[in-house]
Amino acid sequence: MQARLLLEDGTLFTGKSFGAEGETTGEVVFNTGITGYQEVLSDPSYCGQIVTMTYPLIGNYGITRDDFESVAPSVHGFVVRRHETVPSNWRAQYSVDDLLKEYGIVGISDIDTRMLTRIIRHHGTMKGIITTSTKSEQELREMLLSTDLRRDQVARTSTKHIYSSPGAKERIVLVDFGAKSGILRELTQRGCDVVVVPHDVTADEIRKLHPDGIQLSNGPGDPKDVPHAVKMISELLGEYPIFGICLGHQLFALACGADTERLKFGHRGGNHPVKDLRTGRCYITSQNHGYTVNEQSIANTELEITHINNNDKTIEGLKHKKYPAFTVQYHPEAAPGPFDNSYLFDEFLQMIRDHKNQHPEKPRQAILAAAVKGDF
Repeated sequence: MQARLLLEDGTLFTGKSFGAEGETTGEVVFNTGITGYQEVLSDPSYCGQIVTMTYPLIGNYGITRDDFESVAPSVHGFVVRRHETVPSNWRAQYSVDDLLKEYGIVGISDIDTRMLTRIIRHHGTMKGIITTSTKSEQELREMLLSTDLRRDQVARTSTKHIYSSPGAKERIVLVDFGAKSGILRELTQRGCDVVVVPHDVTADEIRKLHPDGIQLSNGPGDPKDVPHAVKMISELLGEYPIFGICLGHQLFALACGADTERLKFGHRGGNHPVKDLRTGRCYITSQNHGYTVNEQSIANTELEITHINNNDKTIEGLKHKKYPAFTVQYHPEAAPGPFDNSYLFDEFLQMIRDHKNQHPEKPRQAILAAAVKGDF
């Protein structure tokens, strides 16, 4: 079956349909990963986006449930040069085509993805529509122009209820803005008692959970579309150690008085070089974001830049000068190195232990006694 991809600038690509039939709109972006297409499809940070894979052959090692980063994919469409219908891998349970059909995701193959990527790099990300229908190009153009990009992606991908992954060590409240399962995996592997909470959790609700530290997750969209999270972070800053990843990094920056801005075509792939300014070491990182922290806005805050992107010098890491809190723009749980950046979770836990040593809690009996006397 024929499929078409129409961009808002009028560029039309005609190829073959795979996955589900129908129509879908979204922001057209590209990912430069050679492998990891399943992690891309299941990453909640792609909610609302039509993802183009720049590597020409997708699907050759199939799909396995063990590698999902979320319960269900959130992408709005999938664009590839060629997709493999019969994967060759002992772990494969089914094909990319099967996965897209299962979750109603429209895909298009056999188009010039190199040309598409060059258009996005030159003009920036833009709206697009994929269709398997016979509608005219004019009808598709009108549909596309009348469709607004989503701004509720965090609410769509975040958990609706609090749940826990019990552990014997530090209690971590993981604020889910569209969290990848890899973050929960890294924390539980270290024995943490993890409580996952929705994106709209309040500071008081977090306090009632008595955390040792707070993990701010990744997520989709513009950080300025989540003002309630900025308020929550600003209220808890200095009270608990904080570690933010990707969207969590951007929200933390906003909470500290910095500003964020849109990138022309974003960073999406598994080979982005990031320099640690403290050590001079360069790490290969996995990234997926369309916004960045504005460097000039850092000047009037108590934030310190710890990491930069070696390609375009954008900010990749921040640390608060006064409080126990740090963040990174990239994904340390994604393992492109494969384990080069997992040390950040160890630094987070060490920061929590240092904070507890410097601010020991009173015994519970003393707190209760003081409350009875009216000292509180």
